[in-house]
Parts: sequence; structure tokens; C-alpha cells
Amino acid sequence: MPAAFPLIRNPAELAAREFDVLVIGGGIYGAWTAYDAASRGLSVALVEKNDWGSGTSSASSKLIHGGLRYLEHYEFGLVRHALKERRTLYRIAPHLVRPLNFILPMWKGPRASPFMVSAGLALYDLLALGSRPVQPHRHYGARALLAEYPFVDPQQLLGGFRYGDCQEDDARMTLVVAAAAQGCGAVCANRVAARALIEAGGKVVGAELEDGLGGGRFAVRAKVVVNAAGPWAPGLLGAAAPKVKLVKGTHLVLPAIPGCNEAFLLTAADGRVFFVIPWYGRTLVGTTEASVAVPADARPTDEETRYLLAGVRAGLPGIGWTEADVIARFAGVRMLQAEDAESLSAVTREFAVLRPKPNLVMHVGGKYTTSRHDSIAIVDAVFEALGQRRAPPPVTQLRPLPGAPQHGFESWQAQTIAELAAAGVDLEAARWLTLRHGTLVSAIVALIQARPALAARIHPEAPFVLAEAVHAVRAEMALSLDDLVRRRMPLTLLVRGEAWRAPLLSALADAGHADIR
Repeated sequence: MPAAFPLIRNPAELAAREFDVLVIGGGIYGAWTAYDAASRGLSVALVEKNDWGSGTSSASSKLIHGGLRYLEHYEFGLVRHALKERRTLYRIAPHLVRPLNFILPMWKGPRASPFMVSAGLALYDLLALGSRPVQPHRHYGARALLAEYPFVDPQQLLGGFRYGDCQEDDARMTLVVAAAAQGCGAVCANRVAARALIEAGGKVVGAELEDGLGGGRFAVRAKVVVNAAGPWAPGLLGAAAPKVKLVKGTHLVLPAIPGCNEAFLLTAADGRVFFVIPWYGRTLVGTTEASVAVPADARPTDEETRYLLAGVRAGLPGIGWTEADVIARFAGVRMLQAEDAESLSAVTREFAVLRPKPNLVMHVGGKYTTSRHDSIAIVDAVFEALGQRRAPPPVTQLRPLPGAPQHGFESWQAQTIAELAAAGVDLEAARWLTLRHGTLVSAIVALIQARPALAARIHPEAPFVLAEAVHAVRAEMALSLDDLVRRRMPLTLLVRGEAWRAPLLSALADAGHADIR
């Protein structure tokens, strides 16, 4: 059985044999589906037309959360399910999923009801019964809230609440799950696009694939195909595609709020809630919601930028951000069940497994947080299509993800940060290395020991070191500069301009990777 890392790209192996299941789409749903299927004994191929997590799965709010706002729409089952998954993901990936406190200010107005919010938060705590990674909620009076967060609007402030959820790096989580699938025997390849399904005898029996690195077209045979391409999935199905709704969400990246390590849940003028979240020494603000006709329409607009900034200025006027402060912005698109609803916020995120053609499985709906558990239902449908009445039980909830420390994350982290600092890495970059790579950081330490210059940051404003870039090319299937600076290390989201380019390319060239451009 191969190791999870290094990721090995070998498209020739895809055409060499028939697989039990071919998974199309290397986002978080495709990655978890491939991992779950391979861990239950199926032979699996996983292909992604661009890079791991390059679509919706790198354009989220970077949270593992229950979805507090869904309580407003009485989706108690969805929230309970998500909170259970929050606990599971924290347990199997403590290096990737970390607790984060959220502040919810309350002002006088037609929607203000501290009693109802307190009741909702109490229910949120109750639905998270069991060992939870966050503290129960607490209440702040107006004076106490302003003492800790003086940039909050004091006018008509009633007070506020603190509650807990978790944060992650969505692109890195997707990469690690895909690697876990490889570690269970799956054949994984990015830059391999599915161009058409292959059918025989009225059933789907594989797909015609194209190697984006010049390898041409070839057929892959599979007993079952899972179309996990998310918003791009209907494009493979033609008339058989289910009716869905595509919803775009835009985020802004802004400077850090000095001295603040908490996130905020605020309400915009139109009643929609949005987040203000610390992330890699910056602040993530989002999201918006707007219908789009096709995934290519998911681009940030100036109107959405002004909308989000206006919401921040209304709730946190002491920060004073303007459009000139926006460092970057990005948009993603989700594929939800088509239904009539008063607003996009009310469109359900409930998950459904579909069988649009014999031996073809796909899903609609779902959330990043629940993708691991949802993949179990997808793979159960695969076993059913294979003619097995009883699927083996899932095990992904039991196995730590690659890089997860086995005993005591905090003590392991403290020791590892000290080792990285001794190797020349600054403390903040060392902390982020532990949170991004876990125990696999040993490979980066080895690179630095061989070439101490690789301990330097790529750019002073982002906590990533040159050794990470070399490691990403050698072990994480990074094949382009965009793979490196958008998903392996989100430099383009954190740093204006391209001052990172020269030192990065120089380090790669010195390490023998001058082909990365």
C-alpha cells in the first residue's frame, strides 16, 4: 500500500485496469468519497481536471461549523449533524481543525432579541452534546463588550455573546484527504479531465479522460462512476442532469484587526449574516449569496465588495476599512437543491444522493463541514450499484488524517515549534507549519537542515517559508505556480502584488524545479 505522501501522479496507471469506482472531481466531496471507498476495500481512481480543491473547495469561509444561522430556518437536523462532524474532524485532524471564538454583538432594533439569541446559542451548545472542541457560549454586557472590542459600534448596543466553532484551511484539508485516499490504495491524479462518460448496455462503464499535461485522451473503465464535480457535475450529464441551483459566494481579504484573535458574526443591512474572521494574519470577510447560471459566472464584483465593507463599517465602525484596504477577493459557487425559497439564505443545504443513470452516482447539496459523513452515503450507493446488499462499515471517522499527532496536540506542537525555531524558522511561521502539516513537517525540517536558506519566509507579510514551496512540488503534486501560491500556500490572497515571485522562483530553481512558472 502506498504512503499518503508523497502524492504520486501516474495517469498511465488509470488506463491499465478496471476500477471498482472512478471518482470525478478532486474537491472535498470527491476526496472524501475516494478515501471512504478505498478504506472500505474498493479499487478507486480519483481524477481532478485542475488541481485539488481548485474550485469551490478553496473558496469557502474556511470554517468547520454547525451553521448557527440555520437554526433560524429550523434546520435542527442539519445543525446537529454538522456539530457532530465538527467534533469528529477535530478529533481525527487536530492540526487542521482548530477552535475559534466568535463574537455576536446585539443592537436595539426590530431583529434584536437577546433572549432569543441566548436560547439559540444554548440550543447550539446542546446540539453539540459530547466532547466538543469549543467552550459553551457566554453573554457580554455592552460595557464589557466594548472594553474588549472598542471598535464595535456603541450606539444602541445591548451587549453580545461569544460562542465557539472551528477554522481550517479548505484547500489544504482537501489535499490531505486526497492523500489519505492514496494511502488506502486509490490512484489519484490532478490535471486529468473527464470529457465524456462511457456507456455500454444501458449502463455507465467508465469515462473518457484527457491528461492536461499533454498525455492525450484515454479511457478508464470502472464498474461505477461517481460524478463529484460539484457545480460542474451537470455538464457531464446532458439531458440526464438534475435540476439544481448555483449560488455564488464572495469573500474579501483585509488587514488584521490589531490585537483581535476572535471572529465576528454580523448582520448586513438586508438582514443577511456574514463573518469577519482572522485568517493567516489577515481578516476574511464574507460571504454574499447570489444566483449564477454557470460556474464561470462566480466572480467577485465591486457591488459585493461595497456591500461587505458597508456591513463591516456598520457593525465595527472603529476599524474604518475602505475599498483601498482590500488585499484580495475571491468567489466560489455551490450546487444546491433547486427549490422555491424566499431568499437564497433559506435554500436548504440538505444533502441528497442521486442515481441519474445506471451505475452513475452523484450528490446535490451538502456542506464542507459534513462532506466526510456525506461521502459515506455516496459510497453506500456505490456498493448498492455493485450489487452488494451490505456495505462494509465506514472507518474514516476512526483513522487520523495524515499528519495528525497521535498524542497531545498542544505538547507536540510546542516541541515542534522549538525544533523549527532552532532550525531558523521564525516563531509565527513555525506555528503555522505545525497547523498546516502536522507531523509531516519533519520533511520540511529535513529540507531546511540540508539548505538553511530555505528557512526564510517567501514574503515577510505571509507566514510561509521557502522550504514549503520545495516540499509542495516534491511531495504534494503542485504542478504550477498557481497550485503553489493559491492552494498549497495562499500567498495571492494574503499579499498584494508579486513581490513573492522572485525569491520563490529562485529557491525552486536552486532545488531543481525551474520548470515551475
